[in-house]
Amino acid sequence: MLTIKSVHTYYGNIHALKGVSLHVRPGEVVTLVGANGAGKSTLVNTICGMAKPARGQIELDGERIDGLAPENIVRKGIALVPEGRQIFSTMSVEANLLMGGFIHRKDSEQLREDMKRFYNRFPILMQRSRQLAGTLSGGEQQMLAISRALMSRPRLLVLDEPSMGLAPLVIKEIFAIIRELKEEGRTILLIEQNARGALRIADRGYVLETGKVVLQGEGRELLEHREVKRAYLGKGAKQIWEA
Repeated sequence: MLTIKSVHTYYGNIHALKGVSLHVRPGEVVTLVGANGAGKSTLVNTICGMAKPARGQIELDGERIDGLAPENIVRKGIALVPEGRQIFSTMSVEANLLMGGFIHRKDSEQLREDMKRFYNRFPILMQRSRQLAGTLSGGEQQMLAISRALMSRPRLLVLDEPSMGLAPLVIKEIFAIIRELKEEGRTILLIEQNARGALRIADRGYVLETGKVVLQGEGRELLEHREVKRAYLGKGAKQIWEA
């Protein structure tokens, strides 16, 4: 579905991505892990049209999208749950969901059906539908951000650091939601610093270091890889997942 071929992206004079190649097949959960500064967010921004690659190309179902504006990439079928959630804090929960489905605004009946489905999945959002989104807890905001992205009916869901800033018990809940989406057959690119949780869910994974893919393989295979364990699976991460 998604193919990234030898992408180089710069921020000014900084060479942030150095020939990154990866792919995501329909129905897969593919995880990208790496430390801060590895280039994960730059890759997300490049996929979603917020940064332009200097070289290389990005294809969705064989069609190049690397020259498109972000809103047109959404129309092509890619939805982003951004790092830090970035909900519209001064708007209601319901208004946030409607904004997520903006490209389908002419189909109001289907939008309401979509919203009903997410309210059924996350009853707390229905209870707080009229509440300002900024007053929700961190975990509730992440549920809203995921639902908002899914309101665009994407073919590919990109999750950028969904566990960031959340308490360990809430992190478990968010990863359980991602697992449910996987079981529904959703195609997901999951960018995570929390390597243990992400690789447990993933069909396949990539390890990014200083703008380059240095390892790739099946999720469980990378979970047991000596270098991945050394760099990303420290005692703190282990305690979260074995608590």
